[in-house]
Amino acid sequence: MPRFAVLEHVGAPDDPAGRHFDLLLEAGTACRTWRLMVLPSTAGDTVVAIELPPHRLVWLERLEGEVSGGRGFARRVDAGSYDLLTCDADDMASATVIVLTLAGVTLAGRLRLEAVGDGWAVRLG
Repeated sequence: MPRFAVLEHVGAPDDPAGRHFDLLLEAGTACRTWRLMVLPSTAGDTVVAIELPPHRLVWLERLEGEVSGGRGFARRVDAGSYDLLTCDADDMASATVIVLTLAGVTLAGRLRLEAVGDGWAVRLG
């Protein structure tokens, strides 16, 4: 099964809030990645996300570390595997609607990511 990780990222120079979470989904030779200001919860609120450039697979295994290029520090807050349920493209790397089941410690259950305007809507549950 493909893997996922959620990283708490602090000190990124392009993050005005100073702290966000990165959701990484293994997709071939890299991770498709989104920036979330808060983690989605099973309470059902939709979380707004911004897609980031692909991240290296090594972040699926690292517990914490400095981000290259002076872009802050990241630590893992959850990880596990996922099962892709629905994807509106031939490969997940170009999909604009992704539905999957996460099997993590904190994030578990059905997760839906959908491109909306300039961002993404993320919903757990």
